[in-house]
Amino acid sequence: MQLCETKSAIRDLHATWRQVGESIGLVPTMGYLHDGHLTLVRQARAENDRVIVTIFVNPTQFGPNEDLATYPRDMDRDLALLRAEGVDAVFAPSVVEMYDGAPETIVETTKLSRILMGRLRPGHYRGVATVVTKLFNITQPDRAYFGEKDFQQLAVIRRMVRDLDMPLDVISVPTVREADGLAMSSRNVKLTPEDRAAAPVLNRALDTAANAPTVAKAHKIIRDTLASEPRADIKSIDIRDAETLARVSGPITRPVVALLAVRFGNVLLIDQRVLTGEKP
Repeated sequence: MQLCETKSAIRDLHATWRQVGESIGLVPTMGYLHDGHLTLVRQARAENDRVIVTIFVNPTQFGPNEDLATYPRDMDRDLALLRAEGVDAVFAPSVVEMYDGAPETIVETTKLSRILMGRLRPGHYRGVATVVTKLFNITQPDRAYFGEKDFQQLAVIRRMVRDLDMPLDVISVPTVREADGLAMSSRNVKLTPEDRAAAPVLNRALDTAANAPTVAKAHKIIRDTLASEPRADIKSIDIRDAETLARVSGPITRPVVALLAVRFGNVLLIDQRVLTGEKP
């Protein structure tokens, strides 16, 4: 496994693979890897000749009062995990390498980036879209892999790729969960023991609403379940069309997605579930 810290190094490596016709899968991450990330890596490994993982804590997607400075980092551990998974290269640039010269250009999906979590975190998805565009341009993958936990991020990236005619496939991978149902996240390690014990209420709320017949019923079930946990500070509960993220109401006759943002102490957690309204 090769560690590349500059754009020129990863491009040179990429060129050697392309010369012999090898396909490339990309897994963008901000590091502090868990089994959710490694699940993406394993799928990329199965579907491509070569796999690149990026590790970059992107400052442009953090707001002024968010947790950039305290975002968990452990590069040595991450590299050991990726080496064990058979990853071919890790691209781990510095902030200066990625954003040298105070760049003026941004990438933004003007509607998708400003709703839902984008409303709670202004500028967040603009930062995501811009850095992912840069990573796509630098590594030029055939396929890029993203988890479904951040469903809105996935929608933003898919729309960006479609609108800008980027020549790659965006592959989504189902959310990976801990044994108690909590969605795996690098932020979970920042939870206090009390908040960690409370956080699985997100998954319970989604499970309970899985077969709700209407949007209003699903919303009530989710809110009531979350409200039963005193440590859960509900920031948003949204139920949207699973494909477009448009508002929906009435009976659930096609897939919709329930999107949750709930704060536990100082940690904002998100979770999601596609609801079909069907009985098991």
